[in-house]
Amino acid sequence: MYTLDQLQCFITVAEHLHFGHAADELNMTQPPLSRQIQKLEKDVGTPLLLRNNRKVELTPAGTTFLRQARTILNSAENARQLARLSAVGLSGQIRIGYTTASGLSILGPLLSFIKNKIPAVQIEVFEMVTREQLEALENETIDVAVGRLEHGDEEHLMKEIHHESLVLAAPVDHPLMRQDGPLLREHIGGQPLIIYSPNKARYFYDITVRNFRVDHHQVAYSLSQVGAMVALVASGHGIALVPESAKRVSFPGVGLRHFEDLDEGIIKTQMIAKQDTHNPIVKRLFTLIDENQINFNNAF
Repeated sequence: MYTLDQLQCFITVAEHLHFGHAADELNMTQPPLSRQIQKLEKDVGTPLLLRNNRKVELTPAGTTFLRQARTILNSAENARQLARLSAVGLSGQIRIGYTTASGLSILGPLLSFIKNKIPAVQIEVFEMVTREQLEALENETIDVAVGRLEHGDEEHLMKEIHHESLVLAAPVDHPLMRQDGPLLREHIGGQPLIIYSPNKARYFYDITVRNFRVDHHQVAYSLSQVGAMVALVASGHGIALVPESAKRVSFPGVGLRHFEDLDEGIIKTQMIAKQDTHNPIVKRLFTLIDENQINFNNAF
């Protein structure tokens, strides 16, 4: 099989149509240059150059082969450059898992940040709940999770990149939306409630039961996706406690209202990755967010 050096020799001779000038450019003497061309022609199986004492010409096969030889050398150089860029996290692919709620809030700004800072990167995104994200990180089917964990651990890199409030979602004509005075947590008592699933959306479930007194008799439905919860609210199946970014889920007749006695920004979103990740882009991304002191709360 011919080598890249042989291709370079052939291209240089073809461009000069002179062995002496080509040898000078390649910083070699004519005899080894001629041997390289002969080996190449033997491997290709047909003459590529016609040469005599007066001139050098390309054969028809040589003209065709020249175009392909240039393409091969360019591809080899591009592969070299991409490999070097990939090794330092400037090129390659990153697979990002995101929750529905983060898709409504920070996913867009995060992808824009990555594209701006690492323009050569290819990004794939996958929607999944946080539990599924952690499994995918462990199985190495994603590189980064954009989700929510109560506590960090030694196995994962974690960086908080967004926070938002938990608010009431209810029909706009619901008494809790029209009442005078502040909305308090105790006011949801006895109301049919649509809440997050304790299995598939544990983070939101824990925040809800930690901050509200929820009687299991008032739970109408438990779901894992904020869009479905707001849709049930719109259909009159109850009220819901949702992240503020649910305002981007447009359902006619549904309003959002803040609680006066509930801390703002209690819902935290983190970027999560394995400590021992083999993808250089991941650690570069964490570094870039730290260096730029990114606050995605300002993206809205």
